[in-house]
Amino acid sequence: MTEVTAQLNNYRQSPRKVRVVADVMRGKSVKEAKTKLTFITKRATGPLHKLLDSAIANAKNKGMSADNLFVKSITVDGGSILYRRRPAARGSAHPIRKRTSHIKIMLVEKN
Repeated sequence: MTEVTAQLNNYRQSPRKVRVVADVMRGKSVKEAKTKLTFITKRATGPLHKLLDSAIANAKNKGMSADNLFVKSITVDGGSILYRRRPAARGSAHPIRKRTSHIKIMLVEKN
């Protein structure tokens, strides 16, 4: 069982929102995962679709068949946080944390 990975670092959306879409893909065949991504109306589906295509291309470069691939694991971890300030009453400021995500997908060929 050879594994193929692809990774997307510092994607500018919070991990909590990306995990909702990633959970749908986990454990599915590549064809089924692509179909599900097409019909989900979330912003994260575009980059995840491109990441899945990248992982499939990596598998083809290793000589694996795209028909037998399935998503073994997909992890969404927190990336670096951009700290900003928002003006508040009486000259004070409230913090704003703009979160990023690190996404890693692992494909495995089914026998």
